[in-house]
Amino acid sequence: MLDTLDTMTSHQNTQTMKPATAAKKLGVYLEATPTEFQEGVVSRSELTALQADPPQWLQDLRSNGPHPRPVVAAKLGVSIAGLARGGVTEALTTEQIEALKAEGPEWLQKERATQAEVRKEAVRIKEKNAERDDKGDQPRP
Repeated sequence: MLDTLDTMTSHQNTQTMKPATAAKKLGVYLEATPTEFQEGVVSRSELTALQADPPQWLQDLRSNGPHPRPVVAAKLGVSIAGLARGGVTEALTTEQIEALKAEGPEWLQKERATQAEVRKEAVRIKEKNAERDDKGDQPRP
């Protein structure tokens, strides 16, 4: 019995992830990655290597796109829901994002203002909670 446990614990499986998960962690649009990446599996060590020393295709995707919606939203300063409300449902290239910024459509201005309010409110709540926690540390009279 102990021999069986020994071999079970000493045998270590390599953790792998689906290409979609790896692409998400790398911040790239899966459909724009090379076919080998899309059709394979990625181990944690491979992901770490890609992050530490990105190959040319990954560098190009990160700088030029097309970018996934979370990256597009961040570059535009809006939420993902804001993108959808603005009619942006597809991945955009850096050039398209810059064109949108330059164009400054009404929906983008509105969503940026909304996002700024959300961030301001989050800071206010965080400060209020920190203040409450500080008061909670003081002994009661």
